[in-house]
Amino acid sequence: MSTQNGKEATQTKKSLKQDVYEQPDFYAIDDLLTEEHKLIRSAIRDFVKRDISPYIEDWAQRAHFPYEIVKKFGDIGAFGPTVPTEYGGGGLDYISYGIIMQEIERGDSGMRSTASVQGSLVMYPIYKFGSEAQRKKYLPKLASGEWLGCFGLTEPDHGSNPSGMVTNFKDMGDHYLLNGAKMWISNSPRADVAVVWAKDESGRIHGLIVERGMEGFSTPETHGKWSLRASATGELVFDNVKVPKENLLPGKSGLGAPMMCLDSARYGIAWGAIGAAMDCYESARRYAAERVQFGKPIASFQLVQKKLAEMLTEITKAQLLNWRLGVLMNEGKASTPQISLAKRNNVHVALEIAREARQIHGGMGITGEYPMMRHMMNLESVVTYEGTHDIHLLILGNNITGIPAFS
Repeated sequence: MSTQNGKEATQTKKSLKQDVYEQPDFYAIDDLLTEEHKLIRSAIRDFVKRDISPYIEDWAQRAHFPYEIVKKFGDIGAFGPTVPTEYGGGGLDYISYGIIMQEIERGDSGMRSTASVQGSLVMYPIYKFGSEAQRKKYLPKLASGEWLGCFGLTEPDHGSNPSGMVTNFKDMGDHYLLNGAKMWISNSPRADVAVVWAKDESGRIHGLIVERGMEGFSTPETHGKWSLRASATGELVFDNVKVPKENLLPGKSGLGAPMMCLDSARYGIAWGAIGAAMDCYESARRYAAERVQFGKPIASFQLVQKKLAEMLTEITKAQLLNWRLGVLMNEGKASTPQISLAKRNNVHVALEIAREARQIHGGMGITGEYPMMRHMMNLESVVTYEGTHDIHLLILGNNITGIPAFS
């Protein structure tokens, strides 16, 4: 390498090399955040740097779910941040919730799934549709991480069509008798509590709280996953499970109830996916500054700069989308199609950024030394769950035209 080229490489490294967790903020979106938002982001970022990032590649390689992270999430306030403090939640706004999901998913999508399922799909329905006795019994223990929860909606034969579910319960006088099965359930192998959606004898969908230890209730683990390998995934199997009548969620029935839960979860995913995209972008930007080919850093080549510029553009657009959606959520004005647009767009963007970042890393990009392949594999699940990429397109199409095209 010539002396001049060596100086250029050093200068490029200095100009591009920043803290690994620095946030791309090309449009000064920080100016739209409150000081509380920034403090929350800093606390969660430090937690991820300390308790997730140093270990996540090993966990993913071994397909190991670190159960000890559950209590740590509770301690840091990652469970149910929008739930009122009187029930153990954080009493925070939806932008705070989004920021928490973003920073956790910068660490790993599976870790974010653990947190978002607990908050949006377990604590949210108990708070929103539950009785006061149910709120007081379950929410504080879920918020603290003493208990882990899961959400039972998807069935082996009914994924994108949850209304076709066959899981059912019958009124036996002093209890309900629950039968059926759910699959692809995050947290289920270790869950203490499951919010399960099932049909009554008239075919109406209701939510029931099922606790581990109830006779006939089992949670087989799903093995052999290439995605979300640090997350626990399994089934929920109900074989004549006796569920106390006080475990029925009384506040809302019908398919709209679980769909409201999914809206909350999809909102968190929209933020989380961009956290994964940020991690890939930052890794690619640093690697491009340090990797020398033909006597100069590859960051000096036009095609690499094109990739980085396009990544930053898409991240910036998604950040603005998330912030505006967060404002609408805080005001109670966000619609299901608006949430679908953000979830669909941001997960797609994150996947493309992971792939482009992998290319910048060349062969090294497939190793566990860098995060892109892990993020890419994780995002292949995220693009499917909580409504597939195409189903969200049809939700938007229905909103645009007024014509449903789901069948």
